[in-house]
Amino acid sequence: MEFAHPQRVVLLDLDGTLTKSDPGIIACVIKAFEAVGVPVPDQAELQRFIGPAIFESMKRNHIPDNKLDEAVRVYRHYYGDAAVFDDPNNPGHKVPGRLYNTLYPGIPEQLTTLREAGYYLAVATCKPEYQAKPVCDHFHITELVDGIYGASTDNSRVDKASVIRYAFDNIGFNRGLDDRALMVGDRWTDVDGAKACALDCLGCGWGYAEPNELVEHGAYRVIDHVDELSGAVEEYFADKATA
Repeated sequence: MEFAHPQRVVLLDLDGTLTKSDPGIIACVIKAFEAVGVPVPDQAELQRFIGPAIFESMKRNHIPDNKLDEAVRVYRHYYGDAAVFDDPNNPGHKVPGRLYNTLYPGIPEQLTTLREAGYYLAVATCKPEYQAKPVCDHFHITELVDGIYGASTDNSRVDKASVIRYAFDNIGFNRGLDDRALMVGDRWTDVDGAKACALDCLGCGWGYAEPNELVEHGAYRVIDHVDELSGAVEEYFADKATA
């Protein structure tokens, strides 16, 4: 496949960056812990499930290896299939955990502005790709971006760095042809993944990072409001063009 160069690529995390997904993720995590008989973590630790791969968070929270596969299976059942949660966007309607979720106000407008300015927009998430695509479809993100890239189901591609590399392979990204890219995300996983791929990360302060988390991990800048997104991206690429 032939790709146009140079490209300006903006990689966008999903949970905590484009959507406020903590109600659904946390509800499904609780179901999984209860199913395997392991004490449910406290609220602060439950919040830390948003960002990293689910099995890594479960291991960190003391689910033993012999129960890990079952815990992940239960989580994915409630997250992707079991319509048992009240839809915050349609009261009275039951949805699976992935749709127990809301789009951050202003995100569609910001993505539209960036795409009209010529950026290649791609969702890059540690959520399994088969789960990420229906979420993007439901919230009409799919029509506002050029690609959706996520983790694999066989654990061969689970962290943000591996997802970024996978996205780049599909995009035909080539620094040697003056392609440039920026990661946009709300957790340390986004920053560390970007750095592993020699990228900068724009931190989203409206997401799930703990205080100072993004700066401590090396985000080059943190913005606090959705309506700052397109301007911050434009400034970043403008600075790189003159560097």
